Amino acid sequence: MTIKEPRFTIGIEEEYLLVDQQSRALASEPPAEMLAKCDVCSKGLVQPEFLKAQIEVGTKVCATVGEARAQLGELRGSVAQVANEYGLAPIAASTHPFASWKKQVHTDKARYHALAEELQSVVRRLLICGMHVHVGIEDDDLRIDLLNQASYFLPHLLALSTSSPFWRGEDTGLKSYRLSVFDELPRSGLPERFDTFDEYERHVKILTDVGVIPDSSMLWWDIRPSKTYPTLELRITDVCTRLQDAGAVAALYQCILRMLYRFRRSNQRWRKYANMLISENRWRAQRYGIDQGLIDFGRGELVPFDELMDELLDMLSEDGEALNCQAELAHVRTILTQGTSAHKQRQIFQELLKAGQSHEEALHGVVDWLIKTTVED
Repeated sequence: MTIKEPRFTIGIEEEYLLVDQQSRALASEPPAEMLAKCDVCSKGLVQPEFLKAQIEVGTKVCATVGEARAQLGELRGSVAQVANEYGLAPIAASTHPFASWKKQVHTDKARYHALAEELQSVVRRLLICGMHVHVGIEDDDLRIDLLNQASYFLPHLLALSTSSPFWRGEDTGLKSYRLSVFDELPRSGLPERFDTFDEYERHVKILTDVGVIPDSSMLWWDIRPSKTYPTLELRITDVCTRLQDAGAVAALYQCILRMLYRFRRSNQRWRKYANMLISENRWRAQRYGIDQGLIDFGRGELVPFDELMDELLDMLSEDGEALNCQAELAHVRTILTQGTSAHKQRQIFQELLKAGQSHEEALHGVVDWLIKTTVED
């Protein structure tokens, strides 16, 4: 049976933290009217998140990554403009450099009250933000087939997005500490594998029938079939501080899915590897980002990250052209040269310490860079 080529439409969701411009601390209880005004200005594309100090934006369904990136730029600018009226600012970073989760308040919504009751301190520690990328794959079984194969590339995508080196005022030594916090949730991490969409739904039904989850939106895997849309949703990535980095990571993911579909159309497929192997690369991406190599399982050796990306980008050349995202895909190499947000945050912190500033002042300097860079195009 021939499956019609997917549309590969794209939509991007980003979560931001709201900070006080003077103290640089989190705005634990921002004014309710601020969120309402953001919602009006964005025409419904801004939503509250679990914690009041967080805010989420989401693009419309877009034909290209360039279109989605332009919408993200407008949304970041809109949120920043409204927040500024209240002395606040959004930062696109997956952790705040020095905030404490113990001082945060969750949003007053029935869903969030239920989460707080069920998950207790695990969810209260969830002072983290991510970027989710939806790619349109209309055929159910194809979506599951690509889910199984795309897991291999999750560490590569994470490594390029890292923006959470600090936690509660300390350098964690990790490029993505966010993942350490998120992995405390149940039903997180690498996805299960299924032969068909029906098999996937049968497994979800077991959990919903006994009442432990209301629906599949409570599967917080690194990548998952969306409950709401006919998309495959990437969830492993940190939120990128630089807008161009966000576009590059989204384009890479979109092109990987098209490449895997292209292989399938030619009766080929990406080899599946055990989750224990992929988990090792996932940890390396979390710990080192792009600085150390990942394991090439086919070659049976550690390979420098830039070499892996050169090989992958060459393979995706056809897909970048077909999806009109060559510029965004090319920016992946810029990330390899300039580093991710995690690199820049750590660099600023160390430079300010060497310049004689205190630990607290250096962390404030990191927040200042995040505020500025979040709204740069």
